[in-house]
Amino acid sequence: MNKLLNEISNIGIVPVVVLDESSHALSLAKALYAGGLGCAEVTFRTAAAEESIKIISKKMPEMLVGAGTVLTVEQVDRAIAAGAKFIVSPGLNREIVKYCVDKNITIIPGCTTPSDIETALSLGLEVVKFFPAEAAGGINMIKAISAPYTSIKFMPTGGINIKNLNTYLSFNKVIACGGSWMVSKELLKSNNYEAVTKLAKEALCAMLGFEVQHVGINMPDAAGANKAASAFESLFGFTKHERSGSFFAGSDIEIMKQQFLGKNGHIAVSTNNAARAVYYLRRAGVVFNEGTASYDEAGNLRIIYIKEEIGNFAVHLLQKK
Repeated sequence: MNKLLNEISNIGIVPVVVLDESSHALSLAKALYAGGLGCAEVTFRTAAAEESIKIISKKMPEMLVGAGTVLTVEQVDRAIAAGAKFIVSPGLNREIVKYCVDKNITIIPGCTTPSDIETALSLGLEVVKFFPAEAAGGINMIKAISAPYTSIKFMPTGGINIKNLNTYLSFNKVIACGGSWMVSKELLKSNNYEAVTKLAKEALCAMLGFEVQHVGINMPDAAGANKAASAFESLFGFTKHERSGSFFAGSDIEIMKQQFLGKNGHIAVSTNNAARAVYYLRRAGVVFNEGTASYDEAGNLRIIYIKEEIGNFAVHLLQKK
């Protein structure tokens, strides 16, 4: 995928925004950004869309803003001139797609059938929008329709909310989801930007799914680690099992056979997507110990440690299975 599509994939959630008044644009963008979502697809359904994109692009260049519901080549030109970085359309219009491809403009057209996908592939696209996602069969339809087309990826939009978000994102051919639940018209009409920020944060937390997976305890040698694991097993019934560098007592306590990272030990925090979690934490200023990164056979990030300790514990991210 190109650089911009990779950025969208890292972001994971693309808020789909309908603005009736451009005066709301900057406040909305600030509210989304404060909630952790640095992206917005402003739909061309209203007369305020072009000016709204222009305001966000100029006042908040850190926001990745695109134009949605683009139906004509003329709208493409207007959106790009206003500052849109990508184009999204509800269907696959060959004229619009070819126009964007020829001008090196990233476009994500709507596709719901094998014929749509084959047309998209013939035009050189890597990512398509699956719309309307829930009405068109949801994640099961995406899995079925994607099976013959191993290279295509999807950005489903339509009927997606915080409850079914990860059902889509857990499939490796989905790069991101479009959604409007955190930017409803009701919230915009009432200028309730605090609610927008809250909903954006909730969506981000749901997507990343951080959980404490286990706590690691440093011991000076294997004998001490074995003894500690045996004590947990005897006292609490946490079954002891040995690994190459440690003993586990149950699944939540790891006792290291020698001094490892962290003065006192380490804490493993699992996440739905380790690479995406690193992206967001880096944006928040977190520095990682790159030498600790490990990957699975497919090249996906599995483990990486944060550089700084927290409470004398090293902390690492762990990809959920």
